[in-house]
Amino acid sequence: MHQLATAGGGEKPLLALRDINMTFGGVRALKNVSFDVRPGEVHCLAGENGCGKSTLIKIITGVYRPADGASIEFDGETYSHMSPVTAQDRGIQVIWQDLALFPEMSVAENIAFQTVLGRWPKLVDYGRMRQIATDALARLGVTLDVDLPLKEYAIAQRQIVAIARALVGEARLVFMDEPTASLTQSETDHLLDIVRGLSASGVAVVFVSHRLAEVLEISSRITVLRDGALVGVYPAAGMTQSRITELMTGKTFDQQVRAKFRDGQPVVLDVKGLSRPGQFEDISLSVRRGETLGITGLLGAGRTELALTLFGMLKPASGTIALEGKPVRFSSNRDAIAAGVAYLSEDRLSLGLIQPQSIADNLVISSLDKILSGGLLSEDRKRSLVARWIADLGVKIGLQQDAISTLSGGNQQRVAIAKWLATDPKLLILDAPTVGVDVGARAGIFDIVARLAETGLAIILISDEVPEVYFNADRVLHMAQGRIVGSYDPRSASLAEIEGAVYA
Repeated sequence: MHQLATAGGGEKPLLALRDINMTFGGVRALKNVSFDVRPGEVHCLAGENGCGKSTLIKIITGVYRPADGASIEFDGETYSHMSPVTAQDRGIQVIWQDLALFPEMSVAENIAFQTVLGRWPKLVDYGRMRQIATDALARLGVTLDVDLPLKEYAIAQRQIVAIARALVGEARLVFMDEPTASLTQSETDHLLDIVRGLSASGVAVVFVSHRLAEVLEISSRITVLRDGALVGVYPAAGMTQSRITELMTGKTFDQQVRAKFRDGQPVVLDVKGLSRPGQFEDISLSVRRGETLGITGLLGAGRTELALTLFGMLKPASGTIALEGKPVRFSSNRDAIAAGVAYLSEDRLSLGLIQPQSIADNLVISSLDKILSGGLLSEDRKRSLVARWIADLGVKIGLQQDAISTLSGGNQQRVAIAKWLATDPKLLILDAPTVGVDVGARAGIFDIVARLAETGLAIILISDEVPEVYFNADRVLHMAQGRIVGSYDPRSASLAEIEGAVYA
């Protein structure tokens, strides 16, 4: 029985969808979904990856046309479908999870490029674009050099640019798809304040996030989808993270500390006094065979820079790195891969995987030597290698030759992990492996991590979400301002203790 909470108190919805159906290749992506948003409401759209959230948003914004019989009402006007132009004209804006930005263009051009669009060519007023961009960033309380190419900025700053671009127009309804995935806690808090400000000014916000604590903090109502169908619409008041998880997945998850004693195992990685000025300083740590070492801390703490140095993509100014007791100095990531180090990037969309390429090509790209036959690539060996890892990691796919972009975030991440496992590493570095991955898929990924550790693989698990490292690592290191400032054993330390230190 669905718990259906529609606009109450005589308040007419700003947006109301009724009987939305969508089919792709014979598969029903949405099944008779109804959905509404009130003026000025912060509404959460929740569900696992692949449940139909993005499809629903694309129907609302005119990217997809729903099956016959659908009704879309916006501010009193009814449509059988919307076009992208109509949606934008009515003030519907979307911040997509993949940001959809232009790395080679300046920050100003990314934020204000719509000012030069139209049916006829026009001269570009760069001064006006810079002013629009500066004003939009100021609204977010952020200062960036708007003349710099976007590629000069890290993921967190790019996310802010995407948000600023969405706020440039006269928005009445803003969809935010995982807007905080790459933000620090302080940046996230600031964004939530921005969302509250938008809501207070009458702008409706539909918030999509796998960080359920944010969902409960910011939303007034929560719409849950599962397998393309509406589970229900629920008031956020009184809701819990575990209850949302149960509604999204149809399952219950019992989180328990997985930490085990690994002191008797041989050391795989030994780092002493590693420094890189401006990024991290005097880092000393070790990882043993079968051990999962968690590293947490806010973005900007130097975690990713440390990982990139261990992977040979950055060079340390001082300090030593040893693998299985042998000193190593990597000139490139090729050297690191050859030595048995694998690195899963936090930026799956642009660095971890090649989205237009096939699932098979993405999986074998780091281990081409394993599918050679007589100096040529063997399609039979390729299919066999891909089939092995797809089955071993439980990746849900159609065909091996399908584009990786056709998979959900959780399944893409499993392919990204498989890509590195195919290289037979000694050390696997997982940098924010659950960014953009829903709660059900996260549990599956951490089950894989635990299984890999039991096979003897040394793992470094990096995350800014303290519960991830607390429940899934054998030891936890806290990094802040480029230094290791704390070390914890999850078997004796509490989650609240570590969170208090990290978020202080």
